Amino acid sequence: MGQGENPSNYILSDAISVATATASIAAFTSFSATPHPPLLHSPYESQKRRDWNHFGHYLRSQQPPLSLSLCTGAHVLEFLRYLDHFGKTKVHGQECPFFGTPNPPYPCPCPLRQSWGSLDALVGRLRAAYQEHGGLPHTNPFNATAVRLHLREVRDYQARARGVSFKKNKKKRPSTQK
Repeated sequence: MGQGENPSNYILSDAISVATATASIAAFTSFSATPHPPLLHSPYESQKRRDWNHFGHYLRSQQPPLSLSLCTGAHVLEFLRYLDHFGKTKVHGQECPFFGTPNPPYPCPCPLRQSWGSLDALVGRLRAAYQEHGGLPHTNPFNATAVRLHLREVRDYQARARGVSFKKNKKKRPSTQK
């Protein structure tokens, strides 16, 4: 403090700085603590919305058009079979010489199908979208036993066709030596 300066000026200046900092922190924490809907959707949310719209279009294109309230696991299976025609994964048939071969040496005429992982993820997104649109969990057609069994069959068949196992290996516990 210099000569002739009033000490109360420093105290007042420090008090204003502290008050300003406190107000800034309070404004920041109240702003960040308030939940705001995101302006941009995550890639997952965007894909879920596209999948939901695609499924709705599929239901409306049926003859006669089908309402969501009448949709069952059988309709979901029809939708999955319909999507199977647009797949990008080579799935060898049992008559193919490359059935069970992970990396065949040359191309074969076997069809392209939806991979099990893609179908499983799709059903998961549609299951969530159904509930977000007011559907009850116990009436969710994407959670039907037939759909789960179909996914399991697709997974097992594709694993055999590609010579790959989806079975989880149990981790061995490290032995402790004394």
